[in-house]
Amino acid sequence: SHTMRDMENTLDGEPAVNLDVISLREELLTPLMICYDSLIACDEQIIANGRLTDIIRRVYAFGVISMPLDIRQESTRHTEALTEITEYLGLGSYHKWTESERQTFLTQELQGKRPLIPLDFPASDDVAVVLETFRMIARQPAEYLGAYIISMATTASDVLAVEVLQKACGVLTPQRVVPLFERLDDLNGAAQTMDQLWSNPVYFDKIKGRQEVMIGYSDSAKDAGQLSAAWGLYVAQEQLVELAKKYQVKLVLFHGRGGTVARGGGPAHAAIRSQPPGSVNGSLRVTEQGEVIQSKYGVPGIAAESLKTYLCAVLDATLTPPPQPRQEWRESMDQLSAIALKEFRSVIREEPDFVPYFVQATPESALGTLNIGSRPARRRKGEGITYLRAIPWIFAWTQTRLMLPAWLGIGAALQAALDDNKEAQLRGMQTHWPFFESTIDLIEMVLAKADPNVALLYDQKLVDEKLLPLGESLRDKYHQIVKAVLELTGHKELVEHEPFLLQGIIVRNPYVDPLNILQVEILARIRAGETGMIEDALMV
Repeated sequence: SHTMRDMENTLDGEPAVNLDVISLREELLTPLMICYDSLIACDEQIIANGRLTDIIRRVYAFGVISMPLDIRQESTRHTEALTEITEYLGLGSYHKWTESERQTFLTQELQGKRPLIPLDFPASDDVAVVLETFRMIARQPAEYLGAYIISMATTASDVLAVEVLQKACGVLTPQRVVPLFERLDDLNGAAQTMDQLWSNPVYFDKIKGRQEVMIGYSDSAKDAGQLSAAWGLYVAQEQLVELAKKYQVKLVLFHGRGGTVARGGGPAHAAIRSQPPGSVNGSLRVTEQGEVIQSKYGVPGIAAESLKTYLCAVLDATLTPPPQPRQEWRESMDQLSAIALKEFRSVIREEPDFVPYFVQATPESALGTLNIGSRPARRRKGEGITYLRAIPWIFAWTQTRLMLPAWLGIGAALQAALDDNKEAQLRGMQTHWPFFESTIDLIEMVLAKADPNVALLYDQKLVDEKLLPLGESLRDKYHQIVKAVLELTGHKELVEHEPFLLQGIIVRNPYVDPLNILQVEILARIRAGETGMIEDALMV
């Protein structure tokens, strides 16, 4: 009762009354196990294995707090904090040090006994937020917190920095530190980064043979395009699995998937089965994004089926892993990825009219005002898509029904392979390699859901005349990839092999089309200066 009263006071914003509260799993399990052992000793197995066992299992699964909380922060924020600290101490600028110098300094700090942060350290507002987060971690029982995830992780020093800041802020039982590799270059260098960490005796001793690594689907696709990102993620996992075997580390891969295909979404079983052999080794961690939680877990029966799907897929991938891809398949994927990457970036980064077209042709500029996101639409202030988060980037193109991020660049890659008489090889890859089969299936599904005629409506109503040719060229690229996919799959129309999906699209579109027409009209009026209820209409 003390624990319940303490929780109620906390929720009401009142100070705790009792210190004698349960805060750890073992404090609950100890009396429960005494009861269980006593019942077994008295030959009361039926009672012991009834509700009491159910409660014990729940305590094991959920602890005292139902679920631990992960902390997530961008790597550059830790760099800023350490830079201010080293400059205040007269040690120089951490930001300007080489990677080797950073690693040496951080390793020494992990072994040192003196405080790193003086009591009178005058932190800037941004750095104060970072340090207060670590001090908050220090005040929590260890079971209340899970992983400390470093988004946009790039180097070994990014991980060591968090270990040092935990130590400096008094965290006695540190959170496990999880680097999140998101951009293509970071994925390509992930194995090298972990090699540097695991070869560091001080760090290796801290992890006790276990390491969690997160890989990001959303930002990698935003950085490199869907196909190049998918292949980069696949190769990175292969390299990490082999490296973990070398160091005898139990590796858990944490998949940062979103709900849409361009953010790594798709049927869970197919996605898990398409991972590299050995990467799903009895364990899997995966994000479930807000936009799919209601549909997958909003009803108890569907929630149970969703969990069963994950469980069966993990068992399937562990006990009967997919085959290793043949060398010629890998070479083909390297070529496809290179062509798709070049095409994607030629539009996203090198086309001077792309950013103005994107701003005009989509509702992107309005997304930041809508209360539908957990974070600001942009990581930092800046123009273009560099600082735009992956969610509004995908959402903007989903609204116009062009679905651009999910397929841009892939059509040029497939068409080049088909023109090079590699149709038979591509079909062999699609038949015998779960990764490639899943990739093509997802692309075909997205193309079936897209509608370039709706995107044309946005252009006609919202885009300056001088930018219209760019929109037309993007719709031409859509038709190019549709042609290539149909040629590869042998289908006469998209997703004809999935009749339920096709029927769903046919039924849905007449209800969605009017919403697009309304949105175009509302955006046009808002951009013309109209205010008031029209802004509420946009959110609806």
